[in-house]
Amino acid sequence: MKMTSAQAAKLLRQLNDELRTLQVREENTKSFLAAIGEDPESVRPEYNYSEMQQQQYEVERKIRRVKHALNLFNTTQTVPGFDMTIDEMLVYLPQLSKQFAKLSSMKDTLPKTRESAYYHNSQLIDYRYANYDPKQAEKDYLVLSDILSRAQTALDLINSTVELEIEL
Repeated sequence: MKMTSAQAAKLLRQLNDELRTLQVREENTKSFLAAIGEDPESVRPEYNYSEMQQQQYEVERKIRRVKHALNLFNTTQTVPGFDMTIDEMLVYLPQLSKQFAKLSSMKDTLPKTRESAYYHNSQLIDYRYANYDPKQAEKDYLVLSDILSRAQTALDLINSTVELEIEL
């Protein structure tokens, strides 16, 4: 079946939810309590070991197939304008985000700031000096903001338009 990676991710969430439901259902029905003197058959929950194992195996098999197809897609599909695969882009985006956060802080730094004195009765005043140009950090921040936005948009476009083949 053909679907986009966004659709495959949604399918994967549904399959994981289905598996979780089966596992909870099994946990709640694989054993039961009956009081002394109570007929165990009157409180026995419906449970078929073989069927439950088979159902879980089938869902797990589908999960493996979807994940494998997504992995293949991510390692072979290139992101236009970035000369890298989706797999690389999924590493690159957090790197950009971390750098973006750092530059956000650096661009807001004043060239010279007075430090709080932790010791009393001192006539000394300490100043902290930026050891870089905050204006350059702001320029780099704006460039990085554009790159990050373009990268996210390019990845979103692929995820919502390019189809991959998944055999369930």
